[in-house]
Amino acid sequence: MSDPSPVSHSVDAEGIGWITFDDPASRANIFNPPTQAALSVAVSALAARPLKAVVVLSAKEKIFIAGADLKWLAALPDAAAATQASRDGQTLFAQLDNLKVPVVCAIHGACAGGGYELALACHWRIATDAKETVIGLPEVGLGLIPGWGGCVRLPRLIGAETAVTHMLKAALVPAAAALQAGLVDEVVPAGELKARAKATALRLAAEGLPTRPVPSAAPADFFAGQRKTALAKMRGQPAPLAVLDAVEKGAGLPLGPALELEAALFGGIAAGEVAKNLIHVFHLKERGKKTNLDGWYPEVKAATAPAPFRIVGVLGAGVMGSGIAQWCASRGLGVIMCDSERPAVDRGIAVIRGLFKQQEERGQLTHAQAHKMMGGIGVTTSLEDFDMCDLVIEAIVENVGAKQKLYAQLSEKMAPDCVFASNTSALPLEELAARATNPGRFVGLHFFNPVGRMPLVELVLGKETTRATAERALAFVRLLGKTPIVCRSSPGFLVTRVLFFYLNEACRLWEQGAPTEAIDGALRDWGWPMGPMRLIDEVGVDVTDFIFGEMQHYFPGRFTRTTICSRMLAAGLRGRKNGESSGFYAYADGKETLNAALAQFAPAETSSPGSAAIADRLNGVMIDETKRVLAEGVVKTPEEADLALLLGTGFPVFRGGLMHYAKSRGL
Repeated sequence: MSDPSPVSHSVDAEGIGWITFDDPASRANIFNPPTQAALSVAVSALAARPLKAVVVLSAKEKIFIAGADLKWLAALPDAAAATQASRDGQTLFAQLDNLKVPVVCAIHGACAGGGYELALACHWRIATDAKETVIGLPEVGLGLIPGWGGCVRLPRLIGAETAVTHMLKAALVPAAAALQAGLVDEVVPAGELKARAKATALRLAAEGLPTRPVPSAAPADFFAGQRKTALAKMRGQPAPLAVLDAVEKGAGLPLGPALELEAALFGGIAAGEVAKNLIHVFHLKERGKKTNLDGWYPEVKAATAPAPFRIVGVLGAGVMGSGIAQWCASRGLGVIMCDSERPAVDRGIAVIRGLFKQQEERGQLTHAQAHKMMGGIGVTTSLEDFDMCDLVIEAIVENVGAKQKLYAQLSEKMAPDCVFASNTSALPLEELAARATNPGRFVGLHFFNPVGRMPLVELVLGKETTRATAERALAFVRLLGKTPIVCRSSPGFLVTRVLFFYLNEACRLWEQGAPTEAIDGALRDWGWPMGPMRLIDEVGVDVTDFIFGEMQHYFPGRFTRTTICSRMLAAGLRGRKNGESSGFYAYADGKETLNAALAQFAPAETSSPGSAAIADRLNGVMIDETKRVLAEGVVKTPEEADLALLLGTGFPVFRGGLMHYAKSRGL
């Protein structure tokens, strides 16, 4: 008996043909050669029968079609093979478009990439209003372009401007937004999808296909402006430029030649290093969602799920404490925020209100939702009010003595099963918990600033952290929607250690005469979103100098602290953090300029080793330190190190990850 097909077809009593995607071997429908072959069989079979119309749908609960099989695409050997894969997909979808009866696409669940390109080849698109239904062409985010007709059909449906904007954002949109943009024709309740699709199919069979207006052409300067923006914002990535070429040049061509242009552009892009790197990163992120603790503990995971945290105490109402408190509240947790002085608590509450307002302005929350979540945050200046918490996160100043004192006090007041977590970015847990009772309940949860936007949390395990504590912390990180990377307690863990070795070396280059603009320009040209000197301003010159001191303390002989940051602090130059206005750059009137005040510290002679040499030197420092981190067992695998540095430092995603890059270059 043969395996069930991923695509089935049938004809009902009223003459409607049904094409149903339901891959029996997977929770998701994806396009690969077997699925494509099955779809071709289904379409050909229906084309040979007398029908009124055809409806295409999925039997999956949350997935319509998730796009193409990325492992298959990444394995295509060269541009010729990738071009042919594009042509084959275009030809397959043309079978639907060329059916002599109306074809309705009924979308429930994620409809991404090739899934939406199939929908574009249909004559009418209906989507459900379910939260699972998200729609679009995200290929640029994977270093690809839509290659099965998306670059040609979507502009002809909604216009070049809207189509290009959608494709370059590389994001899936909810059904309501898809309807507004013209990506779909109707939005219906999920329970009515099949009936409404059939009714529409019968109506189109009786009335004929709708006449759609021809979208207006893009303004004369549109494509030039988009290319300029793409070169600035997506440096090093060819896919955005290929999308623009496909849309602009394809607009003046008949459908067939426009599709051939798309196929040729897809082939060159899909076979390139950037696409393969970005697909590699996609798989890193997917594996990151399945992070577990099996390699860290000899005992097996408990059979029952760990008890979830319900009320979180946050100690410290500064930037990090306020951000953690707000994010926890936004995920439905009860929160109590504490600081020793009432003015500090008041400032923290003001920060939290501002963060909720930002979420409202971005459309992530309604005002009513934000108001309710804000009401879930209590404030205090006394540890006595923490007696109801089952997790306490400390986010106070990076001082071992202050943290030890705090944990000793908490040990006296908190319930025995309350978990203690430190948000420290650099200090070993064993030092912090030295005066705490029951160190097995002590764990590190290193969030990154800004908490609401940074997806990474380093889950740090001390020598005595129990598996039960770690499992509860891991479940908590997932509840917050963050990506966990598990680290062994060690100075700086992974991200801080590697990043500050890099920043210290950048400062050394500066002290040796390389200008600020030369250093930052070299790293931006290499693909970093900002250069190291600008990053120091963002982190804070004070924080940077402090961590330099910690790294020198913990790694004597290997880390020699540079002095420019301490000299800047003495002169009142603290960077941009906490409202300060200058560092390596000056920030006034919304403008960013080189800070002339640094001239007093500059070496007598300036010299730059050249852009490529600067990038190689600084990236080389990161590679060497990451190798040491791996050798010490601070993290388990190069892939985990890559994911952490991608999410926590801004390492250029199109490079595929630091260790992936190093391996590809034989470093």
